[in-house]
Amino acid sequence: MASTVLVVTALEDVTADLVVAGLNERGVPVVRVDPADIGPDLTFGFRVDGNRPSWGGWLRTASREVEPGQVAAVYYRRPTPYGARFAHLPRQQRDFAAAEARHGLGGVLNDLPGARYVNHPAAVARADFKPAQLRRFARLGLRIPPTLVTNDVKAAREFAVAHGPVVCKTFRGLPAGDDGCAGAIWTLRVDPKDFDDTLTATAHLFQAEIPKTGDVRVTVVGRQVFAQQIAAPDGALDWRRGDWGALLHAPLSVPPPIEAALHTYLSSFGLVFGCFDFALTGDGDDPEHWTAIECNPNGQWGWLPDAEDITEAFADLLTVERESRS
Repeated sequence: MASTVLVVTALEDVTADLVVAGLNERGVPVVRVDPADIGPDLTFGFRVDGNRPSWGGWLRTASREVEPGQVAAVYYRRPTPYGARFAHLPRQQRDFAAAEARHGLGGVLNDLPGARYVNHPAAVARADFKPAQLRRFARLGLRIPPTLVTNDVKAAREFAVAHGPVVCKTFRGLPAGDDGCAGAIWTLRVDPKDFDDTLTATAHLFQAEIPKTGDVRVTVVGRQVFAQQIAAPDGALDWRRGDWGALLHAPLSVPPPIEAALHTYLSSFGLVFGCFDFALTGDGDDPEHWTAIECNPNGQWGWLPDAEDITEAFADLLTVERESRS
C-alpha cells in the first residue's frame, strides 16, 4: 500500500520543515522536492499507456527516489517558480523551458490518482482570488465588510461617502524588486480627498473599516480547527505590519455556525486546509461579531503558538490511506 508523502516546496520553508519533522517522527516515508531544481539533481521518467492508465516510472532527487504509485499524499506548499531555474537564458528560451517543465513535470505531479493533495495547486488557484472569497463568504451567511473593487475615481468617492471610513488593501503581496527582496503594502486608511485619476491605472480594493475589538486567525486542517485571537501591542490597524514576535495571542473557541461555514467554504473550493482571517466586533462567542476578511489557501502557521498541534493535524491528514485510483 502506498505510504510516501511527497512534499513540494522550496528549500527554505520553515512551515514545511515542521510538517516533514512531524512525519519523520511517525516513521512516514517523505520525499521533498522543488520542481524548479529540474536538472542533474532532479530527474524523472514517467510512463503511461492504454494498458495502465496510471503514471508509472520514477522521480529522483539528489537523496531520494519515489515511484508515482508510492505517493499516498502530496503536501503542496510553495515551490520556487519554474522560471527561476532558467533565469540565465534569453527570454524566449527561458519562457519556453519554464513552460515545458511546468506542463511536463508539474503536469504529472498534479495528476497522481488516489493521492490526497494538501492542497491541490488547481484548487489553490481557484480559491486565491479575494473577490471570489468574499462572495463565497457572503453566500455562506458570514458577515463581510462592504467592498468595492474599482479603478474609477467617482465610484471610489461615492463608496467612501456611503461607507466611510474606508481602508484600501492589495489583492496580492508586493512582488520582489530588482534586488530579489519581496515587500508588502499593509491595510491603510484612506482619505477620499486624495483620490485622483491615478486610480485608473489598476484595480483597487476598498472596504468599509470594521470597528474591530480584535483579530482572529483560524487555521483549518481537515476537520480540525485552531483559532487564535491576535493583537499588536501598538494597536496597529494591520497586525502583520510589525514585529510578529511581539504579537499577543490568546486561544479562542470558534462558534459552531462559523466553524460549519468554514468547512463548507473549503469543500466548495476543493480544499482541505486554509488560514482564515476574521475581525471581531465584540464577544467572540457571538457569531454576529465575526466578520470574514479573507482565506489564504496556502497560508503560513509555523509562527502561531499552537503550531505543534497544527503540525500533528497535518501529519494526520497526510497519513490517511491512499484513496482508490480513478
